[in-house]
Amino acid sequence: MPDITALTTEILLPALEQAIDATVIIGQDNEIIFYNQAAESLWGIPRAEVIGRNVDCLVPTRLRHEHDRYIDRNRETGHNRIVGTSREVEFTRADGEYICGELSLSKVQIGQGDKRLTYYMGVMKNVTEESQRRKILILQNDVLQALASDMLIQDIGELICRKVEAFVPNSVAALLVLDDAQPWRVICTSALPPRIRNALETTVPSPSDVEKLKANASYTGHLVWNNYQSMCRSLGLQSCYAAPVMAGDGRVTGIFALYLREPNQLGAWPQRLVGACLPFCALALEQHATKTHLTQLARYDSLTGLLNRGALHRVMEDIIAQPGNRTLAIFMLDIDRFRDINDALGHVYADQFLVEIAGRIRSIAKEDYVLSRSGGDEFVVVVPDCEGKQIEEIAHKLLETIGRPLQIGQNTLSISCSIGISTFPANGPDSESLLSHADTAMRQAKEDGRGIFRFANLEKNQVAQDRLVLGSALRDSLAQGMLQLHYQPQVRTHTLELSGVEALSRWHHPHLGNIFPSRFIAVAEETGQIEAIGRWSLLEACRQIVKWDRDGIHVPTVAVNLSAVHFRNRALPEHIAALLKEHNLKPARLTVEITESVMMDNSRDTEEVLQSIRNIGCGLSMDDFGTGYSSLSRLTRLPLTEIKIDRSFINDFEYDTNAQAVTMAVIGIGSRLGMTVVTEGVETEQQRDLLEKLNCDVMQGYLFAKPLAPQDLEAWVRRGGAPAVIREIDAARAKKDGKPGNGGEKDATPPAKPAAASPATPAKS
Repeated sequence: MPDITALTTEILLPALEQAIDATVIIGQDNEIIFYNQAAESLWGIPRAEVIGRNVDCLVPTRLRHEHDRYIDRNRETGHNRIVGTSREVEFTRADGEYICGELSLSKVQIGQGDKRLTYYMGVMKNVTEESQRRKILILQNDVLQALASDMLIQDIGELICRKVEAFVPNSVAALLVLDDAQPWRVICTSALPPRIRNALETTVPSPSDVEKLKANASYTGHLVWNNYQSMCRSLGLQSCYAAPVMAGDGRVTGIFALYLREPNQLGAWPQRLVGACLPFCALALEQHATKTHLTQLARYDSLTGLLNRGALHRVMEDIIAQPGNRTLAIFMLDIDRFRDINDALGHVYADQFLVEIAGRIRSIAKEDYVLSRSGGDEFVVVVPDCEGKQIEEIAHKLLETIGRPLQIGQNTLSISCSIGISTFPANGPDSESLLSHADTAMRQAKEDGRGIFRFANLEKNQVAQDRLVLGSALRDSLAQGMLQLHYQPQVRTHTLELSGVEALSRWHHPHLGNIFPSRFIAVAEETGQIEAIGRWSLLEACRQIVKWDRDGIHVPTVAVNLSAVHFRNRALPEHIAALLKEHNLKPARLTVEITESVMMDNSRDTEEVLQSIRNIGCGLSMDDFGTGYSSLSRLTRLPLTEIKIDRSFINDFEYDTNAQAVTMAVIGIGSRLGMTVVTEGVETEQQRDLLEKLNCDVMQGYLFAKPLAPQDLEAWVRRGGAPAVIREIDAARAKKDGKPGNGGEKDATPPAKPAAASPATPAKS
């Protein structure tokens, strides 16, 4: 019987030698013991140079240092990731040609026990063509999906570059877009050195360059490589493949370039890949051009080329949203008696007339001006960072420029325009309100004689708008209970005990947002809703006192602001008495605050209402004393229990001796008349110290607390109230100075004058 092993060897090895796929057998010491002709052709290394050498001479350079460890681990444990499987391997042949192979690795063990030997056989199939074809199909699919998802040209260009760089080792890709806006726009990944990118973007292709590109694709090398070869080589780029991107109508729309960091050892693959990318780039640039054209149609007036009204709004909103204290001046121009011009000349000449007007506006516009034809004969000029005298200078220049005689056909026209001016932020927070105010001002200019400009009257517009919009919203909010009362603590000067709280109306509308009391109270007075708000405030304050009492929070008194109109209603005292009785509250728990307008009202009804409220036992407080024309004689005749010094006296109280003198006088008057004196707007420790020295009775301000929601006031009281706040301030100051706290003792060092005024206390209801 023949020797099976010898027979197998005689048959198997010649068969493997003739196999069309590269076959390599690895011995016990990881040496190559068999290497067929197909392997010699695939790797480009003669058999004599590899037989007996470690197999890592055939492994890609980046993997060689780990290769023996993988094989040894498999021999010892049997664990592996590739034996019995197939995988794709990329490497460079000895002559530098890029190869992609499909490797299948199998293992054979011969013998038993200590004499058992392990051999490996690798079979490598050359799949370079198939791999390259698959990569191009992957790229095509990814680009088509990106185009379908409406991605920007910048993102699509970066996607193509990123994919190509992944397909070609040590490469850098770039898409150069040629358009009318700038010479070249370079789209690339971060792999392209910034110096090269900047150099490419500053290139200005001449018309002859573009014609040469059309005629000869190889001319791309002159534009993106020859001109920068020295710079590229100094930055590690050794060669370049590039081709022009052509639109369907033969126009050159760009160039796709692929730079290599090493001399090309990849054969025809880089050039093939560049050529495969050209249709994708052309499709992306064509879609970009179409979108740009559609955007142009959507943004610009087709007759004059100026922004249309919709685009104007968007541009203005973008400017307004920019950080910093931006200002805007909006000039709305309307041609006087344009209808007569249109009727006399006809539409063709009228259109020519409008184009000429647009040109005149352009002639005086600076680079940062925003120009729009918002419809008909109406033009808008928006000037950023414009204020003061500059606004009038621009308005005069517009009137003069547009007012020059104009020749249309055989007709010489004498024209003029009316201009309405609004400004941001003074005339509104958004484009809609700014344009609306400018339009109103323009109409006023027409009414006042034409050929002139007028500024927006914000007060008139705001009152009308508030009366219309806020009046309706306020009525609904009152019915649905959307108003709230916040409470600001008032503390005794010497003990810091809670003396009471002032109730302040707050309104947050689900659509209009937070609306300042000074605004909605004025609307309430205009629309006749102020009495309803006052009655609601009294009821809500009584309910809250009861709730605080039930929760163990003692608030001695709550002060409620009422408008002058309330005190002309003789039923007010009866209403207050009924509320107190209903909630089982002592009258002293409620204080009614009046304004100076009430104090100056000499009507008998007002005096009797005030006296009746005082007879019930409620407190009467004179709010914002000193801001109007208070009469001291009236002060002595009214049944007041309290006067409140307005915060305007306290702003620079520490440094203004006049303010200190007036405050001291008011405190003295109040004390002699038996009234409690409350000082509003106390925000610093120094103000508190001075008021204590002046024997002010009660203080109110941000030093102790801002106006608080009911639950927040409860937490403030439980935390310790004003004494706790002062202790925290002392502790923080001591920590900053590196000294222990002084336990509430006053700092004898006078403070430095602050650079800016303290934040204003919110407006009251």
